[in-house]
Amino acid sequence: MTIPQIISSGSEKKFSLEVLPPLKGNGAGRLFERLDRLVDFGPSYINITTHRSELVYKSTSDGLYQRVSQRVRPGTVALAAAIQQRYRLPAVPHIICSGYSRLETEYALIDLSFLGITNLLVLRGDKAKHENRFTPVDGGHSHACQLQNQISDFNRGMFIDGTHMDIVADTPFDYGVAGYPEKHEESPNAEMDMMYLRQKIDAGASYIVTQMFFDNARYFDFVSRCRNAGINVPIIPGIKPIVSRSQLTVLPKVFHVDLPTPLASALMNAADDDRAKAIGIEWCAMQMRELYSSGVKSIHIYSHNASASVESILKQVL
Repeated sequence: MTIPQIISSGSEKKFSLEVLPPLKGNGAGRLFERLDRLVDFGPSYINITTHRSELVYKSTSDGLYQRVSQRVRPGTVALAAAIQQRYRLPAVPHIICSGYSRLETEYALIDLSFLGITNLLVLRGDKAKHENRFTPVDGGHSHACQLQNQISDFNRGMFIDGTHMDIVADTPFDYGVAGYPEKHEESPNAEMDMMYLRQKIDAGASYIVTQMFFDNARYFDFVSRCRNAGINVPIIPGIKPIVSRSQLTVLPKVFHVDLPTPLASALMNAADDDRAKAIGIEWCAMQMRELYSSGVKSIHIYSHNASASVESILKQVL
């Protein structure tokens, strides 16, 4: 089933989780321990993030430093396969432009098709840490729409070199894209941001997952603006529980989102991280209750590094 089909089926409250692949050199054991507890609550599917390579400096035997490309969280495709097999839930790997060539993307699509993983989330991805602006790798895509076109061509049985597959997969890839209730940081204004989102829907995306937000009014306004722009696909709200006092400043800086004054004030007055974590659980549970009561059918939880909080929230809300 596609993600829109999963969301529209049944009347129960639905939610999804998002996890990070383990750091290079670590096994998936701890991740599975956390997921084992969360899947008991019945997530509809699990997203797996993808991370580009970054340039790092490593010392050499002669005391100098060498700049090398290193991917600190490899294994998205393998982890998606392991999750789908272990939990019998749809795995939704992220497919990104950032750091990947069209050929690397094609190989990933071939592997995913062989594995029966056909639900994707398609993103441009972040710029490299050493870059001032996003720059695709040689042979890579500059925009999510270009990546979408490659996936559409693959669904039709065409490789990037123009040759055709002997046998086209029975189940084509279905995918969603990201939406930004508070505007993407690189968009000049909200109107152009909506225009770019409409282009991604017109290119074939079947649903939208939002960037995290902490004020539900931002989500409701975003949905209204999408509908007015002729975007009628499901729009899944993305939320994240705050787990430490430092996130009061880190989240707005990294993800370009606002924290409502009541939440920000409570975090500023938190005595320690344990209190901040409790505030985050309370706030996130409140968001979920309001979203469900307003008719939202499914909520996406950015659960990485917050599994204990997510477990507490789900116990309260479901």
